[in-house]
Amino acid sequence: MKEFNSLEDILDFAINEEQMAADFYTALAAKMDHQEMKDTFEQYALEEIGHRAKLESIKNGKEYKVSEEKVADLKIGDYLVDVDTEKTNITYQEALTIAMKKEKAAFKLYNDLAAAASDEASRDMFLMLAQEEAKHKLRFEVEYDNNILTEN
Repeated sequence: MKEFNSLEDILDFAINEEQMAADFYTALAAKMDHQEMKDTFEQYALEEIGHRAKLESIKNGKEYKVSEEKVADLKIGDYLVDVDTEKTNITYQEALTIAMKKEKAAFKLYNDLAAAASDEASRDMFLMLAQEEAKHKLRFEVEYDNNILTEN
């Protein structure tokens, strides 16, 4: 597991992860045939850039707080098969599946890092990041439920 020596190291890592997520959703948008789907994933990319900006402001001294609110987990992504992300044409359903699994992996990473943290400030930062990823996953699960499961 990655070692962090300071909160700044944690924030640098998370900022990089958010940028990679923004790049991922931008690339996913480029694979969409329909403009509405393309727009949706471009919006997700912009949100990830917003999350990066939030982390950068925390790095620059802005206060943060770990919310006590529990984020629902519909577990939809837990039961879907993996999708080949190298395909050129990806359906909206496949794109949502990829996104859910990506957000779940990020949530697990931050929770694992929180459990391994050696100090309370680091643990709290990882828990805050895990909660953000859980919210992302929930959005994709709700989207999947509303637009894919209701169609079948």
